[in-house]
Amino acid sequence: MRPVYLDNNATTRVDSEVLQAMLPYFTEQFGNPSSMHAFGAAAGTAMKTARQQLQALIGAKFEHEIIFTSGGTESNNAAILSALQVMPERAEIVTSAVEHPAVLTLCGHLQKTSGIKVHRIPVDQHGRLDLDAYRTALTPRVAIVSIMWANNETGTIFPVAKLAEMAKKADAIFHTDAVQAVGKLPMDLKSTAIDMLSLSGHKLHGPKGVGALYIRRGLPFHALIKGGHQERDRRAGTENMPGIVGLGKAAELALKCMDEENRRVKSLRDRLEKGLLERIPKTFVNGDTLARLPNTTSVTFDRTVGEAIQLLLNRHGIACSSGSACNSGFFTPSHVLEAMNIPHTAALGAVRFSFSRFNCQEDVDHVLQVIPAIVTKLDGSFPVPVG
Repeated sequence: MRPVYLDNNATTRVDSEVLQAMLPYFTEQFGNPSSMHAFGAAAGTAMKTARQQLQALIGAKFEHEIIFTSGGTESNNAAILSALQVMPERAEIVTSAVEHPAVLTLCGHLQKTSGIKVHRIPVDQHGRLDLDAYRTALTPRVAIVSIMWANNETGTIFPVAKLAEMAKKADAIFHTDAVQAVGKLPMDLKSTAIDMLSLSGHKLHGPKGVGALYIRRGLPFHALIKGGHQERDRRAGTENMPGIVGLGKAAELALKCMDEENRRVKSLRDRLEKGLLERIPKTFVNGDTLARLPNTTSVTFDRTVGEAIQLLLNRHGIACSSGSACNSGFFTPSHVLEAMNIPHTAALGAVRFSFSRFNCQEDVDHVLQVIPAIVTKLDGSFPVPVG
């Protein structure tokens, strides 16, 4: 059985070069970058290099616009909560209906506990943001706009540079959750009005438990984690040196491999997508097929259950993800597909395949060999009560 990993939007394997870069910081290079001796200085130099590697990847103007965090969730929380603190006279947030739970759950919590008003901008059937609704929501009461750069389920790309310019006209802070986009799409933040950007190491072949938040120079910021003076008082706590070094190396490799990501990986994605649509009836692609990540396809197999397809593919050594979840004995579609008004029978049959530079044509061929029989077996199995 050939193992095939096509769930790279969930997490990626650590690149061997990243691992090799990290290893010394578990052993001989164990210094604390805040310490004023040679061990600390060596760690401080490594941190500076990692910052510069990230700066190059996202096109930041200054290296110290980047602070290191534990990952995308912390970065998202830090950005949104800071904006509400630095603009206490404003008590509204604008976001989209298809954001990651790291944003939507926080917004829901703030709405319930702090009286913050949250505008969840709808999307159309292709997952594209309703720009008229967005424009209407941008009032002087909005503290922060938080819109993802690319959707984790469908790969649909949002026009964040344009959205940031629109937010600036309302004097609102603009933040983007770019966890899925960083390393896959060219970025030049210094030429945009984006104020803050979140990213995570394990989405670009770096380690888990480390990420970063870009904060445009001059933007007022209140630290989420308070304590020592690390990260120029913007994020307290002794730095995760192995993780930071690994994140920096992953950023360097992502920049180097981006052309491949947009060419070879995209061709693999397209080959799989074309093969599925040709071989399996009642199959279609979710999201904006013109503006999406090069590695992602969300395919619906109508009147089946995506989670069942996922489980049967796993028996053949194929890893992917479904857009449905089991709640209270029944399968429910993802909030992203619901927001896109995908019919219920179709939304339950969604499966996401997400590639990386470590995939090859044989991976695609293996999926195309086994999945038609799986879908045929499950055809008509909707709805499927469980438990």
